[in-house]
Amino acid sequence: MNPDNPIGIFDSGIGGLTVAHAISKTLPNEKIIYFGDTEHLPYGNKSPKMITFYSEKITDFLLKKKCKAIIIACNSASSIAFTALKRKTKNKCALFNVIDPVIQSVVNDLFIKNLGVIGTNATIATNIYQKNINKKRADIHVKSLATPLLASLIEENNPQLYKDNIIASYLDSKHMSNIDSIILGCTHYPLIKSEIEHYYKGKIKIISTLKSIGKYVKNKLQKKNLLVLKKQIPKHNFYVSDYTKIFQEKTKLFFPSGIILEEENIFS
Repeated sequence: MNPDNPIGIFDSGIGGLTVAHAISKTLPNEKIIYFGDTEHLPYGNKSPKMITFYSEKITDFLLKKKCKAIIIACNSASSIAFTALKRKTKNKCALFNVIDPVIQSVVNDLFIKNLGVIGTNATIATNIYQKNINKKRADIHVKSLATPLLASLIEENNPQLYKDNIIASYLDSKHMSNIDSIILGCTHYPLIKSEIEHYYKGKIKIISTLKSIGKYVKNKLQKKNLLVLKKQIPKHNFYVSDYTKIFQEKTKLFFPSGIILEEENIFS
C-alpha cells in the first residue's frame, strides 16, 4: 500500500457521489477512483447474493487500479458485503463502509435516546444499525423503517417523489413516532435532506454518514501512514457500468470542475 495510490469509492449510482464529495473536501490531496454500478442500480432491492457478487467484482476492479483504500459508499453493500470484502482485501488495502462512522457518532451523542433509521429493504433487513448501536449503548431505542422507493426516485430525479408526497408518506409511519434523531441510512438520502428537515420542522437531529466519513477515513489512513503528504490538485477517474447522461450531469453537482466519465464493463 503506497500513500500516493488512489482511494477507491463505489456505489450503485449517484448516492456514492455524496460520499466522494465529502472525501474530496476532507482529503483534497487524495486522488479518487469512483465506480458507479448504474447497470444494476439500486442495490437495495437485490438479493444479498447479488449485492455481494457485484461488490466483489467492483472491488477486484479497484484493486487492479492499485487503490490503497476502498470505501463502500452504499449502505446496502456495506451492511451485506463488508465481511466478504474484508476477506478479499486483507493486506491489500484499507476497507471502509458508510455505517461504522455513523454508529460511532451516535453512540458518542448522549442526547440521543429514541433513534429512527430509514434505508433500503436490503439494509433494514439486516438490522445492522440497531444491533451495532445497542452493543455499545443499550439505552438507545432504535426504530428502523424500509423506504424502498426513495433511492430509485432520487436516482431518476423523478418529480413523483415530491408531487405524491412519498417522503412524507414514509415518515408519517406510526413506527417512526416520538424519535429525537433519524439516520439517513442510504447515501442517496442526503440529496433530499432539506425535504426531510422541512417535514420535521427542525425538531429532530438528522444524521448522515457525510458528517463523519471524511474525518473517519482520514484518521484511519493517518494511523496507517497512508495519507498523501504533498499538496496537489489530483485528477479523479470516474467509471460506470452503464453510461447515462443523467449520471454525467449529477457528477457536475459535486465536482463542477468536470469529471471524465468512462463506461467500463467489469461484469462480463
